[in-house]
Amino acid sequence: MVDAALSFAVTIAPHGWQFEAKPSVSLLVSARIAGFTLPSSCRNGTCRTCLCRLVAGEVRYSIEWPGVSVDEKLEGLILPCVATPVSDVVIDVPSAKDMRAPP
Repeated sequence: MVDAALSFAVTIAPHGWQFEAKPSVSLLVSARIAGFTLPSSCRNGTCRTCLCRLVAGEVRYSIEWPGVSVDEKLEGLILPCVATPVSDVVIDVPSAKDMRAPP
């Protein structure tokens, strides 16, 4: 069972933006709750729109076969729409947007 109070720090590189993510919530949803938008489309691990690099930390997938090849996993690529943190993480998403900032 996952501790409901547990959360991990997520940093969006290269921007340096940070937010907290619970291990039961995808990085994509956690980012949105915190006011950041990551590229996305299907939100189920198949379209690869959200594909990004995991710079540091560790994630697990909420589905058995996410749309990332073995070679891509070895290169550090992840799908934040179906990835949940198991440690503090840094993800490289240059196209992320800060929706908290004034227009």
